[in-house]
This record gives sequence, structure tokens and C-alpha cells, in this order.
Amino acid sequence: MKERLEALRTEALQELQGVANPQQLNDLRVKYLGKKGALTEILRGMGSLSAEERPIIGQVGNDVRASIESVINEKQETFLREETETRLREETIDVTLPGNELPTGAVHPLNKVVQEIEDIFVGLGYTVAEGPEVETDYYNFEALNLPKNHPARDMQDSFYITDEILMRTQTSPVQVRTMKAMNGKFPVKIICPGKVYRRDDDDATHSFQFNQIEGLVVGPNIRMSDLKGTLLQFVQLMFGKQAQIRLRPSFFPFTEPSAEVDVTCSQCGGQGCRMCKQTGWLEILGCGMVHPRVLEMGGYDPNEVTGFAFGMGVERIALLKYGIDDIRHFYTNDQRFLNQFGRM
Repeated sequence: MKERLEALRTEALQELQGVANPQQLNDLRVKYLGKKGALTEILRGMGSLSAEERPIIGQVGNDVRASIESVINEKQETFLREETETRLREETIDVTLPGNELPTGAVHPLNKVVQEIEDIFVGLGYTVAEGPEVETDYYNFEALNLPKNHPARDMQDSFYITDEILMRTQTSPVQVRTMKAMNGKFPVKIICPGKVYRRDDDDATHSFQFNQIEGLVVGPNIRMSDLKGTLLQFVQLMFGKQAQIRLRPSFFPFTEPSAEVDVTCSQCGGQGCRMCKQTGWLEILGCGMVHPRVLEMGGYDPNEVTGFAFGMGVERIALLKYGIDDIRHFYTNDQRFLNQFGRM
């Protein structure tokens, strides 16, 4: 039996030398060391041996098993090392190669215009104020010199939630809230950006929801000339040094006197074209001196301070700045339209 075990050792080690892959190695392990393997088959005959021979044959059997297992373990480590090296070689990443370019978003043109307007006025010493979009009738109308049943309310067809609560039709309520929060202190110098809501039919120039930015300045000796100078500075920073403005008399319940502001047409430079209907001017915003009644409602004495206010539609500014002919382009999420602004 000892000779059979030694012969088995020799045979197994020779076969193991020729193993080419892990599968062959596993097959040989089963063949020689498995429960039904050659070594087990030989050792089953130990029952016929004498008591003196069994320990000797048992020791030889263990030596044979250890020899075969040692070679198998070495082969396994070799195969694992080769597999690891192959994977490292095949999966190596060259960090010097250019990566896959991922599509990147861009700031929406309306947000871009809002940010630009905010930067301009912050540079002029203004602060940015915000307020709720769901507003009370008091702040949206009454505190702005528009008492109930005032005919000027018809100028802004509103979304009412209850008799006293509505979606704000302008950002002017933020001006009133700010004045009340200041508790009579001055100067007040703010702009109020935000969404507003009116019952308009959607078309090329109107929407039931749009963005507005209003401004308010309150303090001693604030004059109409200050308002005009501020708006001229804004227009030239927004549209270029060549831009000019003109003020036309108008009516707003919360300002007196009031004016509409036109800017020279960006398409023709004021010469007259189809866009400006041959006038050379485009309407851009409304403004005026704050009505004394509005100052009183905000907690100020109109005999001590004066103020001016202005309001503009962000979409209107964006249409003029980028030469866009339909406000609905801003809301349809057309990537062909929006991707243009990623390069600006």
C-alpha cells in the first residue's frame, strides 16, 4: 500500500505540473483528494492492515495529501496572481486621456436677466427684498392707494383665493411690507424681484404668470430727477452706453406724478424699424414719485420724506435684450431655445 501511495504522489504531482487553468486544477483536486478520489480509495484498504502497519501507512497517506495540497495551493495562488495582473492591465485607466463630456445645463434666460438686474442695482446701493406670492388684499391693493371698488383695480384682473387673499398681481406689496418693517426709518433703497399672477390669456406678449422687479427709494429730498438719473444708469448698464430713455406722463394709483419709460430701440438704434413700429422707442417700465397716501400707509410722514418707485417685467427686458419675439419661448422648455443661453 505504501508503494501505491508513493506512485499516486508521483502521478498527481506530474499531472499538476501540466495544469493550465483553475478549472483543470479543481478537476485534479477532486480526482486525487475528493471524497471519491484516488487517495481516499487507497486509504480505505487500511482496515486490512495489521495494527503495527496502520500508523505507518496513515503517516504516509498524510504526507501524500500534504504534498498534493501544497502544489495545488501554490497553483491557486499563481492563477489568482495572474488573474489580478491581467485585470489590472486590462482595466487600467489612463488619466491623461480626455474624459467623456457630460451635457451641462445653463442658467435660464429669465434668471440670467434677474441676476443681471440685481447686480446692477446692488452696485447702486440697493438691497434685495422678498415677500409672499400669496398676498392679502390689504397689501396688494389697499396699502397701495387702491381701496375696494377703486376702478383702477380693473387694470389687474386677479386670482382671488378668498375675498381677502389672492395671488399677488405685482411685487409692490413687498415695498409696503418693507416700509412698515423699517418703522419710519430711512433711507429705504430696495428692489423686489419675484413672480406675479394676473388673469391674462397667454399670447406672444402676455402670460398669467410672469416675473417682475420693482424698486423703491424713500428719504429726504428725493426728486423726479433722481428717478430719471437712476433709470438712465440702469438702462445704459443693461443695454449699452448708447441707450437713452424718455418719460411719458401716465397714471398709476400708487405714484404721483407717474410716467411710462421708453428706451431707444435696440434693433435700429432709434432710427425706426418694424420692431419699434417706426417710432425708435420701446416701452420698458413704469415709474413715478411715491404717492403721499402710500407713504402714510407705510408709516412715513410725506411732509418729511419723499420717494420714487419703478416696476418692470423681467420677460419684457429679456425680450428686448435678446431680441426674442414670443414670451412663450421662456416657458416651453425647448432645448434648442434654452441651449443658446449657455454660451452667453
